[in-house]
Amino acid sequence: MGAGGGKGAGATTYREAMREALREALRSDDRVFLMGEDVGRYGGCFGVSLGLLEEFGPERVRDTPLSESAFVGAGIGAALAGMRPIVEIMTVNFSLLALDQILNNAATLLHMSGGQLPVPLVIRTTTGAGRQLAAQHSHSLEGWYAHIPGLRVLAPATLEDARHMLAPALADPDPVLIFEHGSLYNASGELPPPTGPVDLDHAAVRRPGTDISLITYGGSLPKALAAADELASGGISAEVIDLRTLRPLDQAVVASSVARTHRAVVVDEAWRTGSLAAELSARIAEESFYDLDAPVERVCSAEVPIPYARRLEEAALPQTADVVAAVHRAVD
Repeated sequence: MGAGGGKGAGATTYREAMREALREALRSDDRVFLMGEDVGRYGGCFGVSLGLLEEFGPERVRDTPLSESAFVGAGIGAALAGMRPIVEIMTVNFSLLALDQILNNAATLLHMSGGQLPVPLVIRTTTGAGRQLAAQHSHSLEGWYAHIPGLRVLAPATLEDARHMLAPALADPDPVLIFEHGSLYNASGELPPPTGPVDLDHAAVRRPGTDISLITYGGSLPKALAAADELASGGISAEVIDLRTLRPLDQAVVASSVARTHRAVVVDEAWRTGSLAAELSARIAEESFYDLDAPVERVCSAEVPIPYARRLEEAALPQTADVVAAVHRAVD
């Protein structure tokens, strides 16, 4: 998958793959509808839903008031009533305004009702930094949501997952959160034909290797793959694991990789303290300790609000050079 720029014949972008997934969902099931801020006439803040209002009409593609608590709550009610809502929250920081609905309602109703009230709700939101949107719109909070029982948390990093994760998410009886890293929307490449239903339960080995495991997800996957390319030129074979699903985590694939390579670097754009990287590091230490030949390394964002200035933002975020340096600390 390319990092952006022009598209060749037959190529598509991450944004277009997401749009086609939405189109397919709306066409195939009358219960599905999309709602959120500016998803209709404006085509979505990031252009993902462009053209869907004209194709499906305002009953199926609904612009909402600027109240995340209200329209996420409405999505929960619609799911309880038998609909299959897709709720778009513009950026992940705005999801905090609906945290009561997500945590105290969507994630708990099935349990609190003794299995009588499933909430088949899909929430899509844009996450991550690297686009000079300053501290308010550059959060990576998916690890927070991966902490919550009752939710499934997805982080599509490839064109294939962007295109094909939505359908099984809609079929899930539990609420599903899909975190789309903003830096990926322009990523382009050839989208291969589907080979069957997408598996939401397992991580994927995106590049096999023998010397070290690079474990990551979402917008950090291209950086990990670039680091693996650079390391290969120096004779280090890095295996790259794309977690894909952050809750539940596929510990088996991680443990299998560490058993082969005996070293691990976790790359996570979130802040280091209390992060998903911390959870993975702890799990590797608990379950794969005797396979390790070096301590687990973590590459995370600096513990600061993400700066606006381009060079400061780049310095605060995990970069390919940081991943390469972490590998050398583990291997050398």
